Amino acid sequence: MHVTMNASQQHCILISSGSNIDKEANTIKGLDALHHAFGELTLSPVYESQSVGFKGDNFFNLVIMAYTTKSVKQVCAILKKIEDDCGRLRQSEKFSPRTLDLDLLTFDDLVCEQPVSLPRDEITHNAFVLQPMADIAPDHVHPSTGKTYAQMWQQFDKSKQRLWAVPFAWSNMPL
Repeated sequence: MHVTMNASQQHCILISSGSNIDKEANTIKGLDALHHAFGELTLSPVYESQSVGFKGDNFFNLVIMAYTTKSVKQVCAILKKIEDDCGRLRQSEKFSPRTLDLDLLTFDDLVCEQPVSLPRDEITHNAFVLQPMADIAPDHVHPSTGKTYAQMWQQFDKSKQRLWAVPFAWSNMPL
């Protein structure tokens, strides 16, 4: 699907952040870089959860809302560069430890497969993505399910994945 977008139009983007290697420092470094790239950020609470799909240290996860005039392709390139700058090693295994994992979850209400699949599949499958989305954008509607993120979280089988809020401070958080 090809969508033409006005270059000056502000797009609402939701980004997931996860880290289980030096997780506090890498989460802060990632937020600093996202702030530099996109300006004001709105953050969900930070949650800790067990690793999914492999045995490893617990993850810090959160969802970030930002606004941008950049294209989907440009946003994805920025996220990849931030991951690389935080020492992300690209491994063949999908599930492995991460210094920083940034995924574009939504870009307005866009549904597409290229340059990335949107909305991200992880939204409907992972508590560590859906709960922070419900916290930060409860009334936003998932473009494929037609349900709000609050409704989706309410209906989610919470016995599948355990997560808990953790204290977290970032220097650019609004007071």
